[in-house]
Amino acid sequence: MCVSVTFLAIVDGAITTVALPSIARQFGLTTAALDGVVVVYPVCLAMAIPASAWLVERLGGKRVLLTALVGFLGSSVLCGAAADLGQLVVCRAVQGLSAGVLFPAAAALLFVTFTSSEQVRISRYMIIPQQIAPAAAPVLGGLLVDELSWRWVFYVNLPLGLPVVLFGLLFLDRHRGHRPGRFDLPGLLLSAAAMGGLMFGVCEGPNRGWSSVPVITALALGAVLLAAAVAFELRVTEPLLKLRLFADRLFRDTNLISLVGLVPIMGAMYLGPLFLQQGQGRTALESGTSTFPEAFGVLLTVQIIGVWYARVGPRIIIGCGMAGVSAVLLLFATCDQDTGLWTFRGYMFLLGVAMGGVFMPTTVASLATLDRRDLAQASTLNTVVRQTGGALAPAVVTTALVLGTPAAAATHPPVSAYQHAYLALAVIAAVTAVFAFTLPDGPARAAAGGTTASSGSTASPRRREGAH
Repeated sequence: MCVSVTFLAIVDGAITTVALPSIARQFGLTTAALDGVVVVYPVCLAMAIPASAWLVERLGGKRVLLTALVGFLGSSVLCGAAADLGQLVVCRAVQGLSAGVLFPAAAALLFVTFTSSEQVRISRYMIIPQQIAPAAAPVLGGLLVDELSWRWVFYVNLPLGLPVVLFGLLFLDRHRGHRPGRFDLPGLLLSAAAMGGLMFGVCEGPNRGWSSVPVITALALGAVLLAAAVAFELRVTEPLLKLRLFADRLFRDTNLISLVGLVPIMGAMYLGPLFLQQGQGRTALESGTSTFPEAFGVLLTVQIIGVWYARVGPRIIIGCGMAGVSAVLLLFATCDQDTGLWTFRGYMFLLGVAMGGVFMPTTVASLATLDRRDLAQASTLNTVVRQTGGALAPAVVTTALVLGTPAAAATHPPVSAYQHAYLALAVIAAVTAVFAFTLPDGPARAAAGGTTASSGSTASPRRREGAH
């Protein structure tokens, strides 16, 4: 069920872009005027994440997951039936709020239900929707828009999601964590406003310009609110976001790797189609078929890591994975107008092979030394960090392209600008790799191997409750 939920939420976040031209034509607007349809989703998603852990602990994982999924499906239908832009933006906001609860709730159920060694095996399946969904979304969206209408980009969630709801009602066990304290409303308001402001600024910076008043205002206000939220959450007894978990070195370091390491990884995924279509003049179909091999590389590596994780440990795996990402990005930096598609596809496959050594180990290792009662909170913080890293990636890429593009060619970056952007991403990946080799992964290896770690409590057997 968690695999299906993840697939639905990721596809919906990526598929809408394909439908924007058709939506603009029907509403009599320019495509640029529909920017709110795209931006409101990640902004609202980020705002909802902080409340997810408290909801899971208070109402139970099954109830929260199914309620959020029903809200997601209902808002999808309303998006498809929207009569104007205002209705569509409001319904997309509800979708984002629902998705902001879905991601951490699904993760919390998985981590509460299974031990660290089992999580390694499960991650071999969870990686499938995470890699297939972004690649399949543009293809699926194009087919639906061309053969039916843009409204089916949203309607399609219903036939895909209703069987998941039915399955959850019938087979998902009730799960309750420890009873949380009073709801931290000030913490929610501060953290939600901070995340919303920062996400808006990061998402809109490449479009409006980093010096534009709305972007500067959003980033400045978001930073101030974030500082206030951190100060407040560290002082209250029962915070909405348990930032004290970052005192655990393994949890802190793996999240730092996720935050910084996602920039070169997702940045390369964002930069590839731009280089192929703008730098080489390729078609959208050629671009899509050339970036898709990355998914196969990730799937291959994750299956291998699932067998060797406990023996090798996350430190070596993550470090080598990030070093591999840096090396492949250096290969991408040699691409020019004459680089063939199959050469580019080979590089994308190698990038996926290296990426596969980063995603699963960082997630599993981040929870290895935490108390079982903190898993819902930890999953929420993990989601916040990954969403932030994913949003920073296109911002970094766009900034690198702008800096490498002469003013006379502002609308068409030269090939050298793409090469410099790849080099910048390679440097970030290399620095992250060096840091990854300092991870204290002894407790993580012990937990994954099913033995008792001296500093962790999650290695002990857990009662089987939650998702099957």
